[in-house]
Amino acid sequence: MPQFRYSAIGPGGVMQHGVVDAANQAEAIARLQRQGSLPVRAEPLTQGGLFAPLLGAELLPRRRLSSQQVAELTRELATMLGAGQDLDRALRYALETAPNSGVQRVLGRLRDAVRDGTPLSTALAREPASFPPLYVGMVRAGEAGGKLAEALVRLADLLERQRRIVATVTSALIYPCLLAVAAVASIALLLTQVLPEFVPLFEQNGVKLPASTQFLIDAGAFVSDYGVLVLLALLGLFLLCGAALRRPGPRLVADRLLLRLPVVGSLQRELLAARLTRALGTLLVNGVSLIAALGIARDALGNLAAVAALDRASLSARGGGGLAQPLADAAIFPVRTIHLLQLGEENAQLGPMALHAAEIHEERSRIMVQRLVALMVPAITILMGVAVAGIVASLLTAMLSLNDLAAG
Repeated sequence: MPQFRYSAIGPGGVMQHGVVDAANQAEAIARLQRQGSLPVRAEPLTQGGLFAPLLGAELLPRRRLSSQQVAELTRELATMLGAGQDLDRALRYALETAPNSGVQRVLGRLRDAVRDGTPLSTALAREPASFPPLYVGMVRAGEAGGKLAEALVRLADLLERQRRIVATVTSALIYPCLLAVAAVASIALLLTQVLPEFVPLFEQNGVKLPASTQFLIDAGAFVSDYGVLVLLALLGLFLLCGAALRRPGPRLVADRLLLRLPVVGSLQRELLAARLTRALGTLLVNGVSLIAALGIARDALGNLAAVAALDRASLSARGGGGLAQPLADAAIFPVRTIHLLQLGEENAQLGPMALHAAEIHEERSRIMVQRLVALMVPAITILMGVAVAGIVASLLTAMLSLNDLAAG
């Protein structure tokens, strides 16, 4: 009997990988579902021994769809299916209106798989770079309930909300970042180009420079001589830190430290709460079981400390306990999140209440970003003004010493 390699979210909310015997792909998926798992991928086990993975590998990496392209595709499919069109025609429409060849290739693979009888969720699972487990799980739940169009509408709403949050944070930080770069460049220009022009004048007249002026001149000389090396060292340090943060241990420490920072930590907690409640509520309303929804939602958090807290809550829920109390014990998510989830559990309205909590946290995140930017811009401006004024004051002090020497 043929064998299929699968990836599925088990009853405990943990991602599982293995091999299952089945007559075809549909039977393999059905068998996993009967075991209480939520299949994400089921593909025929390649035959051919040691060199099978090499022979089956693609020489060029597959094109990845951006988050905006995925959101637009989801909305188009939802609109077409909601208008009464079948899935093949909806995919054909999306393929014909694709903005570039990369998107066309991805859509072409999806349409070919669907035409061969593969469920859309399974076809999507073959493109993990473009469609994460959260996306695949919601589509699979929509297929199982016969409400694929509604599932795609909710998915499109979820993706668009996520994009708006990211766009809000990104656009708000552009001006402070440009201002900071301009401030650093202005100070470096004064130290390396302006101050050195006065050094020969001071040396020729034998003026004893004030300590602040001498310090700035030495700093400018250091930047001129070793500035490039310092930048390269910082770049290397940045790359090393990035490599270290890809390991679970250092990443967990960094994520916990990030949550403890005074202002950024509060914003991060609000963003984590918004991601968790939006993903969890959307999955539950879409018909996904609580344990499977928790297993999928953990991938949307992006913070290992929050993931660990959610895993403990998943274990509690699997044992019949509540979800809110373990999350409260972790002291990561805001108190408002805990209260709303607990209220949803008590009233058997966890999905809708989680979506209500998401609305609150998304709005609070937007307000906090605006306040943070409102504080950053004047702070950077003031610091730049103080630094420039200090440099000019030190230079004027030295010039006054030169005038005093000439007068004497």
